[in-house]
Amino acid sequence: MRRSGLLLHITSLPEPGGVGTLGRAAYDFVDFLHEAGMRIWQVLPVGPTGYGESPYQSASTYAGNPLLIDMKTLEREGMLPDGAFQPLPDSDRVDFEAVQAQKDALLHQAFRSRDFSMEMQTFAASHPWVTEFAFFMALKRHFGGGSWQEWPDEIRMRREEAMRRYREEMKDEIEYHIFVQMIFRRQWHALKAYANEKGIQLFGDMPIYVAEDSSDTWANPEIFQFDKNRRPRKVAGVPPDYFSEDGQLWGNPLYHWDRLKKRNYDWWIARLKAMGELYDLVRVDHFIGFANYYAIPFGSKTAKIGEWKMGPGRSFFNQVRADAPEVNIIAEDLGEVNDRVKRLLKFCGFPGMKVLSFAFGSGEDNPHLPAHHGENSIVYTGTHDNDTILGWWNQADENTKAHAMQLLHMDEDSDVAGCMIEEAFASTADTAIIPMQDFLRLGSEARMNTPGTVGNNWGWRMKMPAPDTVKKEIQALIEKYQRGGR
Repeated sequence: MRRSGLLLHITSLPEPGGVGTLGRAAYDFVDFLHEAGMRIWQVLPVGPTGYGESPYQSASTYAGNPLLIDMKTLEREGMLPDGAFQPLPDSDRVDFEAVQAQKDALLHQAFRSRDFSMEMQTFAASHPWVTEFAFFMALKRHFGGGSWQEWPDEIRMRREEAMRRYREEMKDEIEYHIFVQMIFRRQWHALKAYANEKGIQLFGDMPIYVAEDSSDTWANPEIFQFDKNRRPRKVAGVPPDYFSEDGQLWGNPLYHWDRLKKRNYDWWIARLKAMGELYDLVRVDHFIGFANYYAIPFGSKTAKIGEWKMGPGRSFFNQVRADAPEVNIIAEDLGEVNDRVKRLLKFCGFPGMKVLSFAFGSGEDNPHLPAHHGENSIVYTGTHDNDTILGWWNQADENTKAHAMQLLHMDEDSDVAGCMIEEAFASTADTAIIPMQDFLRLGSEARMNTPGTVGNNWGWRMKMPAPDTVKKEIQALIEKYQRGGR
């Protein structure tokens, strides 16, 4: 089944108020995909954003981002009075601080609009993670937003008397956070139902690691490589390579896989099932970490010093097959793809990824070259971590450009982004996913993320809905390369 889709994070939708939400613009985008003939909408992780507003450093592996909640929907449902939501001045970048302040105030107002206790009890009973997450968020607010590692030891170490006392003191704030998650889930599943009715699958992204400052680590310290004081011993990253002489120091705590195996990987199975409820397709970020992972001593300033360790491998995925067979997993198999990673991916049978902007300028054995694409894979022009095609082209060296021009049959006047998009559609890969920025022919100003940097990422937004010219271009490509599969 050959199909295609677009990569566009929800915050990037063109909607009044400074940030894209689960409101009207999201439904309009589903309609756009449906009318264009596409079948997939890929988004980034939808959890509460963490350090540097990265959706890959979230306070919870389960929770939804309050910024995505649509305020107009709350007005229509009577939780906010008409006109309570006054959209912030719009721009092509998300002002996270301003949007967060406005939404928090409005969500508190909605929480006080009536008694939601019965609905919240029902929600908490069917989402067992939410009470602990809400407690965590209430504590974070109480302690000024700092990491749980900086809290007083009595609550940092989850001592029974302190847990009981704080739960009682923060009862209202805990209930507020449960309310917010209930509203997020309600709006998310309404959008998902609409998309599925239109033949659109929602394709989500699940980071392999969780943030150190998260409810996941605070509530489950035994499954991470912590010492007796619950401080990380080793953290995640990748070693130095051609792109980075210092490597990448992510800083996420590493899993204690031996302990998880004794528990039949219960925490991970629950996590995957939850992602399967949110999304139709789940991209597991950094799949290579299940085969082998890079462990860096905690406190290191770079990723230069570290060692490769064996991941859980087939044992883990045998458990996934047994306990969560319904989750449709996509493997993000980029990076240090050694033979062990290749064997594990083959064993699992998950589709892997091919990225065309990685294909040119190196040897003929480059796995991203079109000649090496297999049917059981997803081809991209680029990902959220790469520059747009125009941005990439403007910075590519002459060797890379010459190689691309030869393979793509381009000349000096060619539409570079158009040629790359067409090559993706022509690929033997079952699925082609294109970042919206490439269809809009945008340059580096529209880049979503530059790995290893903080301060100017994740904020790009579309200025207006995609024009009909893009819809017609997609329709023509789908017809030419038979990518309208259902």
